[in-house]
Amino acid sequence: MIWRLSFLSAVMLHAATYYVDSATGSDANSGTILSAPWRTLAKVNATEFQPGDQILFKSGAIWQGQLVPKSSGAGGSPIVVDRYGSGPKPLIDGAGQVEDAVKLYNVQHIEVRNLEITNHGTEGTVRRGADIFLDNFGTAKHIVVSGLYVHDVNGTNQKKDTGGIIFRTNGNKTPSRFDGLQIERNVVWNVDRSAIAAQSYHWPRTHWFPSLNVVIRDNFVDDIGGDGIVPWATDSVLVEHNIALNCNRRAQDYNAGIWPWSADNSLFQLNEAAFTRTTLDGEGFDSDFNSRGTVFQYNYSHDNEGGFMLICTPGQRDPKQNLGNIGTIVRYNISRNDRARIFHLSAAERTQVYGNAIYVGADIDVQMLIVTNWDGWAEGALFRDNTFFVKGTARYGHETSRNKEGTYQLAPGWGPAKGIVFEGNRYIGRQLDRPGDTKGIVEPTADDPKLDWNLSQFDPAHPEDFDAFIAIHRKWIMRLFERQFGKPLKLGR
Repeated sequence: MIWRLSFLSAVMLHAATYYVDSATGSDANSGTILSAPWRTLAKVNATEFQPGDQILFKSGAIWQGQLVPKSSGAGGSPIVVDRYGSGPKPLIDGAGQVEDAVKLYNVQHIEVRNLEITNHGTEGTVRRGADIFLDNFGTAKHIVVSGLYVHDVNGTNQKKDTGGIIFRTNGNKTPSRFDGLQIERNVVWNVDRSAIAAQSYHWPRTHWFPSLNVVIRDNFVDDIGGDGIVPWATDSVLVEHNIALNCNRRAQDYNAGIWPWSADNSLFQLNEAAFTRTTLDGEGFDSDFNSRGTVFQYNYSHDNEGGFMLICTPGQRDPKQNLGNIGTIVRYNISRNDRARIFHLSAAERTQVYGNAIYVGADIDVQMLIVTNWDGWAEGALFRDNTFFVKGTARYGHETSRNKEGTYQLAPGWGPAKGIVFEGNRYIGRQLDRPGDTKGIVEPTADDPKLDWNLSQFDPAHPEDFDAFIAIHRKWIMRLFERQFGKPLKLGR
């Protein structure tokens, strides 16, 4: 312990603060004096920094090109990239000339905060705002990206690992993963294809090496070409209090709002997903394949064209590559005025759906539960103590045919699916082919719940308002669920 304290004291004494100003700086300056800052990204990129150093960019200043800090900090003494002064966040503009406007490549113990990032070219291609990439690195600890304003990144909608904030791991020689990656309080607006998403060499179970202690929290994403927020190859990721609006606008492919892929023990809570486009998936939330133990709780889904919740996997699979979808839990969520399919179940196993409140507005005709065939059918799903409050029409059944736009024709019953059980649910309004439920409660009508659905909106064109908005939104969504369920929320597993 004495040695460690001595080491940290030595690091703190050595740590320096560097200032960068694109208007008045000079790369011939020391950079360590506020009145004598550096000028260019090239100077920052070429400098070897020490643990505890800070690199501060002048608020309101603009740089064109790529920021690539190459140094790592140390445990308890990260390198910090941030801003100084008042005014708008310093802008890093890739101008479409680089793949990544900000690139964290094979570094750790580093924090990047409070930058504005854009990367728009003449046409879409592989392009990102911020790229966090481990390439045969091993385990990288403590990486934080926070307070970023990422917008207008026209990546290609043909690849999911382009867009706003992307975190990737390649370990074909040295297994590589994040341990302590935090993506928090960022605004991602008008990007293609993904807002906050991962890609990993380690997704198959043959070389499974999941990232640990990944937290994706308090982010706002809007006007997204494809997916909103998608962790890959993680164990026990926490995705908490994010807002994903208007996803799947341009990709013309299968995308959803917030979902995991090839991830174990994922926890999604207090998120809002709304206005996801199309019925090529198009759900607000999705529990996807090669995943075990996914939990969705206290999430708010509304006005998504594809519906609320997709729970899916291919039925025919090599278990060395894909374990399927096992043990998903969907509890204490609210779906309001989602379209197409509220619950879409395809070949998943041992699913539990309980305590959710589903509101279907007048003139909306939805498939409350549709069971479909994806090279196999679901086995074991319990729907218990849910409230299905329907002013329009709700239908239940299994797939008989599929249309090219991703919608389904259905027939009563669950077809070849096995073990689909409804128990103690409340059914209000017009519900066709309602499943057998000996403990269920059936009511023709009921009073509207007295819930506060309205909240002032955040305009991503004004990022200066975000901190106040996200704090208000968290209080509002907590109150919404406390009022719905009549008790304090129990967050976590």
